[in-house]
Amino acid sequence: MVLQKGDYILLDYTMLTKEDGKVIETTIEEKAKEANIYDPNQAYGPRLIILGETKIFEPLEEALLKSDEGSEVTVEVPPEKAFGLRDQSKVKVVSIREFYRAGKVPKVGDIVEYNNQRARVISVSSGRVILDFNHPLAGKVIVVNAKVVKKLTSDEDKVKEIIRQYLPRLDMGRVEAKHENGQVTIKLPSEVLFIDGIGTVKFRIAEELAQRFTDVKKIIYMEELEVSREEQQTQQAQQATQETQQQATAQAQQAQGGSS
Repeated sequence: MVLQKGDYILLDYTMLTKEDGKVIETTIEEKAKEANIYDPNQAYGPRLIILGETKIFEPLEEALLKSDEGSEVTVEVPPEKAFGLRDQSKVKVVSIREFYRAGKVPKVGDIVEYNNQRARVISVSSGRVILDFNHPLAGKVIVVNAKVVKKLTSDEDKVKEIIRQYLPRLDMGRVEAKHENGQVTIKLPSEVLFIDGIGTVKFRIAEELAQRFTDVKKIIYMEELEVSREEQQTQQAQQATQETQQQATAQAQQAQGGSS
């Protein structure tokens, strides 16, 4: 069945510039490494797209709405529907002294903040700095190769993928989710307890779930902690052995002190 607006899908994609074929973004780890844009801090894998809601390029969404699970599409996105046309009025000349006052020495290629806007330094000469406030990809045609990896049909899968957006490195195989009778119950592995700001993250997840599922009145989080009795007993035995050894050492030292 052809995809429709409101469908939840997992999408793999690679974006590149038509002009030179340079990969600028991808969800596929191998392609990122091949293109030398791999980021070890990024979690690679298919992205959750809610058709009609998630902000994606219009030509890509139009192509997806004619596709189905497993389909592969390639679209060209013109500049006006990608990162905008180049606007020469956004290229400005400023005095280098303004950077010196802030304790900065601008260099060609730097991305700088100027008047609360980001700009790229394209020239530095004769006490002047030329700044380009256009998006770095402005004026370029973008080619997107995408594959609909999966169409999500169960609420449980949808909930888990929403969670993945906020906790991308969490093993979803260890996450359980249920949506029934106006209640969402989420069981998370114990390692989430060590994530900085986890309380805020859980609150944001709950906010989005309440927005996505209008019947939800309650969201319950559960963290599962495993207690190993065998390990606990081993630790206690080791501790008792150490205490016995310490006592024996202390007694021997006292005996030696008394005989001297």
